[in-house]
Formats: sequence, C-alpha cells, structure tokens
Amino acid sequence: MGRRTKEDALATRSSLLDAAECLFQAKGVSQTSLNDIAVAAGTTRGAVYWHFKDKADLFNAMMERVTLPLENAFLLAEIDPDPDPLPRLREGVLQALRHTARDVQTRRVFEVATHKVEYVDELGAVRCRHIAVRQQFLDHIQRALRGSARFRGKRLALPAAAAARGLHALVDGLIQNWLLDCSAFDLVRCGEQAVDAYLDGLGLSR
Repeated sequence: MGRRTKEDALATRSSLLDAAECLFQAKGVSQTSLNDIAVAAGTTRGAVYWHFKDKADLFNAMMERVTLPLENAFLLAEIDPDPDPLPRLREGVLQALRHTARDVQTRRVFEVATHKVEYVDELGAVRCRHIAVRQQFLDHIQRALRGSARFRGKRLALPAAAAARGLHALVDGLIQNWLLDCSAFDLVRCGEQAVDAYLDGLGLSR
C-alpha cells in the first residue's frame, strides 16, 4: 500500500471514529447503526467493515484513542518505578481528572462510556474490555499502594486490594457524577481534595 493510500485509510478511520463519538453521544450506542456512522463520516458501510470488525470493535477503538495516553502513563511508571510509587500514582489519577475536565474529546468519550452504552449482546466485547482495563488499573493501584506503604514503613489501614478498589471507586464515581452535571462542582479541585483525604485515611499522607 502506497503512502498516499495509507494516509487516506488513516484519515477515513479517523473520520469514522469522530462520527461515532458524536453519534454515540447524541443517540446512544445501541441506537446508532454502523450505516449511521458511515453516512455521517461521508463514506460507505463497506469502509466501516474494512477498518472495524463490528460495532464493539469500533467502540473499543474509540475508547483507546483517548484512554491509551492515560494508560501508558501508568505503564511507564511501572517500567521506570520510583522508590515511593505514591507521587506518580497520585499524579496519574489527577491527570485523568484534568483530561476529563479540560479536553473536549476525552469528556465526550467518557460520557459515552459511562452514560450512553448498554452492554447488550452486540457489545459484549466492550464489557470484556471494560472489565480488563478496570482490573489492570486495580492491579497497578494495589501494587503502588503496597509499595508506598513498604517504602514508608507504614501499614495500610485497609488490605491493599480493598484500598485499591476504594480509590478506583472514588475517582470513577467523581467522574461519572461530574459528567451528569459539569457545573455541579470543580472536578479537578474536588477530586484532588478527595483523593488526598482518602490517601491520608490509608496512612499515606504526602
């Protein structure tokens, strides 16, 4: 495939993902067909199937486009670990909140993922990826909390697995509630206060 053809293919793929984001947000995932997406992108349904196996594959690609940078930040922390993992963990969590609050595309995709998707049969693969990514973050958080406690000579107020699940639920809940009404509170400021209070409660003060 020549360079121009590759560039055209990437442009078409990007247009399809852009169209999917907007339609999923406006109509919901289950109410949006692949043909709707093709029409909105100015292409054909065949082009959709050239790039994506099905709607779930397209949805997951849409998610990865905004979540991979955030996921990679956590992965880099594990490749190049600090003696105390807590500062990087905290910064990674706050970075996710900042991206959600300040980046329009991230906010749109997270809104789709939290409020506009139903895990019906055709989207089973979406549910599987959601669970896998959640578990990956829980494992990372658990290792970071345990490592920080060991570095500081502290004992966590909760078992590491429960502490990780609590921190994940706190951040996930903040984002979901903020997306319902973005004027209700300052996601970044409130999130930073809540995360720090939670870490203090675990015995891991900054």
